[in-house]
Amino acid sequence: MPSIDYNNVFVQPITSNIFPTTVQLYVLRLDKLHPIVSGNKWFKLKHQLEDAIVKKHTTVATFGGAYSNHIVATAYACKMLGLQSIGIIRGDEPKQTNNTLLAAQKYGMDLHFVTRFMYDDKQLIQQTFSSANCYWINEGGYSILGADGVKEMYQWIDESYTHIVSAVGTGTMLAGLIKGAVPSQKVVGISVLKGHNYWRDEVEYLLNEAEKSKQFELISNYHFGGYAKHPKELINWMNDFYQNHQLPTDIVYTSKLLYGIFDLVKQNYFPPNSKIMAIHSGGLQGNLSLPQGTFVFD
Repeated sequence: MPSIDYNNVFVQPITSNIFPTTVQLYVLRLDKLHPIVSGNKWFKLKHQLEDAIVKKHTTVATFGGAYSNHIVATAYACKMLGLQSIGIIRGDEPKQTNNTLLAAQKYGMDLHFVTRFMYDDKQLIQQTFSSANCYWINEGGYSILGADGVKEMYQWIDESYTHIVSAVGTGTMLAGLIKGAVPSQKVVGISVLKGHNYWRDEVEYLLNEAEKSKQFELISNYHFGGYAKHPKELINWMNDFYQNHQLPTDIVYTSKLLYGIFDLVKQNYFPPNSKIMAIHSGGLQGNLSLPQGTFVFD
């Protein structure tokens, strides 16, 4: 099994004629970290998996949807570390297993499908499926340990960057980026969720009082209809973006992140002399849910 190699990560500059000469954009290519545990997944998981091992748990259980990158990453990371894994999947078992679930099973994860009603009752789920040796990780790795792992991304982000921008689902990565930012930096989240009004509470729950005073903002205009929604406009934009910049994006997170950044540049959201770092959070396997040939990239 290939190991996690930080040397695979690099920073890619993005140039465009829509950018003022005083605004620079770079992308942190965390998608290159590992073919399976790519992007932000490893950083959100690593301290929690270390905690499970230190506490002598033999099994890790977590939650996710049928197309969850987090489910696949957890399954692989557990196999790599010699841990058993359980995935609690929201909704009925599909008649035809998709690539995400097949991959999780391939890496040894024991999948359990629960109703959406039961999925929302995490306490009941833990009582039903847990054992003394089971270590539970929240959906998307949401936890203080997960956010603390994200801070390690700053080994590639120095203080010259004025804005750090990421897509936001559970808020774990946004919280970690806020934790690691210096006071002069602004952290901006592009939400992939529609009508999610509790994000600030969820993010601030992972921050201490000093961290809550840092500069951060969530922008909710680029969800394209909601989580994992991918209208033709977005697909076309992803293909155009790849042809212009040789950078693949996914339908859930990074396409909406970079579309949002480009639109914000057009609106003069970023002041002169801005140096922007966008976080590529991986998750390209989610594109496999669409018909072959949808994208001009793999």
